[in-house]
Amino acid sequence: MNLAFIPSPARGVIHLGPIPLRGYAFCIIIGVFVGVWVGGKRWAARGGVKTTVADIAVWAVPFGLVGGRLYHVITSYELYFGKGKDWVNAFKIWEGGLGIWGAIALGAVGAWIACRRRGISLPAYADAIAPGIAFAQAIGRWGNWFNQELYGRPTTLPWGLKIDAAHRPVDTPQLATYQPTFLYESLWCVGVGFLVIWIDRKFKLGHGRAFAVYVAAYTVGRFWIEYLRVDDAHHIFGLRLNDWTSIVVFIGAIAYLVLSAKWRPGREEVVEPLAAPVDGDSGEAEAAVEPAEGTENAEDAEAAASPGKEPEAAASEAGDDAPAGTAPLAVSTAEESSGTDDAPDAGLTAEPSEAAGTAQKS
Repeated sequence: MNLAFIPSPARGVIHLGPIPLRGYAFCIIIGVFVGVWVGGKRWAARGGVKTTVADIAVWAVPFGLVGGRLYHVITSYELYFGKGKDWVNAFKIWEGGLGIWGAIALGAVGAWIACRRRGISLPAYADAIAPGIAFAQAIGRWGNWFNQELYGRPTTLPWGLKIDAAHRPVDTPQLATYQPTFLYESLWCVGVGFLVIWIDRKFKLGHGRAFAVYVAAYTVGRFWIEYLRVDDAHHIFGLRLNDWTSIVVFIGAIAYLVLSAKWRPGREEVVEPLAAPVDGDSGEAEAAVEPAEGTENAEDAEAAASPGKEPEAAASEAGDDAPAGTAPLAVSTAEESSGTDDAPDAGLTAEPSEAAGTAQKS
């Protein structure tokens, strides 16, 4: 009998009247919010609009949930189809069963659609959200703790997870503590998230390479954690299906890192072409677009006082140099100058300067 162990929750759902509040669902939701928050900060640091990550997540998250469920149902079809099984249970996502491989794959399709609609590069977006996905996974894994599922082999370690009799494997109903693989993967994902942040800061990864680091690092951990699990799974040459998936995906991530560095070195300079200007620059932008008050009168005065110049050039100088409020003086000077037919050219060019000087003194 173990004197120390990690207890499992007495129940994974609390009913608020007729509404069930499930711990598994809460972990998924909290993980999504944390992932979007981390991704938003990283996207803004790259020069994008912070809310863009959330806008794209509106597409990516539903696609990811569908993909994760599809992967689970396809690779564990015997749980839902066949003699004595109810295929309707395949839609009961709240009871657990999301495959991260399907979630990432179909979630990427949703993100790609949203990125195309906004003119954003999907690899740049993937780099920004990579650590956030790892942190989201770390939180989501605690949903398995609420459901007392996906644990490992029996153990007598002091951090063994105590499983209720109703959730124990049929082969070892007398054993109560098992490897807490949900905890191992949660901690591993936290480490992966910080690893990606550190490597990205050090090497300024771009064009999807930060995301590739996340994928490669995650698959390494998933391989050995998957090896500890005792839940039913398909085996190929003695390895669980998810172990083989980890191997294939790891090779793909490493190949992308190497080839991408050759084909597209460096990092994207602009991640969101239509990003709004920074607050400090918005005032200058507005000032450059909107003419100063009284510019129209100043332009007319300068044009009248400078007959040798093109009207557009005169208007440009007046709009740039004449301070606000000088229009009445400039107009008055222009009228006096235009009324003197025999005045020399020097006098015509001098009077606007005197008017401008008088305006500055006032």
